[in-house]
Amino acid sequence: QVQLVESGGGLVQPGGSLRLSCAGSGVFLSRGVMGWYRQAPGKQRELVATITTGGTTNYADSVKGRFTISRDNARNTVSLQMNSLKPEDTAVYYCNRNLWGSDSWGQGTQVTVSS
Repeated sequence: QVQLVESGGGLVQPGGSLRLSCAGSGVFLSRGVMGWYRQAPGKQRELVATITTGGTTNYADSVKGRFTISRDNARNTVSLQMNSLKPEDTAVYYCNRNLWGSDSWGQGTQVTVSS
């Protein structure tokens, strides 16, 4: 059974940092394109960042220069380092794996940026 489990969310002040992690169970995160998505209340889920098996990364314009996605194949994890957080980054963040057009999702982790 494929499972993706996110962790690392929480409450942080504007300008602060958080690191999200996604651990794979029953699935090798080294295979496929890994990504982080987010969904704010009343909004559609949107792409935050992706990383290919070769390490090529892609970011939403709104997070470029602030967020960094990385993968650790030995630990079967994918991480999202988030710096200079803004209130508009508040959302539930989801880990995603896409392999040959098939998507797997985690349950999400809440990130709240507020003073």
